[in-house]
Amino acid sequence: MNGPRRDDPWAGMGIGWAIVSTLVAGMVVLGGLGFLLDRIVGTDAVLTAIGLVLGAGFGIYIVYLRYGRGGE
Repeated sequence: MNGPRRDDPWAGMGIGWAIVSTLVAGMVVLGGLGFLLDRIVGTDAVLTAIGLVLGAGFGIYIVYLRYGRGGE
């Protein structure tokens, strides 16, 4: 039997965790890059905030491309 069963309540858990980890990873990577640039440039968390927002946006875009196009 391949794939999750429809009567299994935990069937979509793997996809849910993949979506959450993609969103968090985008925010951590670009937020971390913004933090490093803040330290180099000497600004007060401006680039960190921009990195977090851009990371969230790119994470949402990647999740849409992977899971939200209607079953590709």
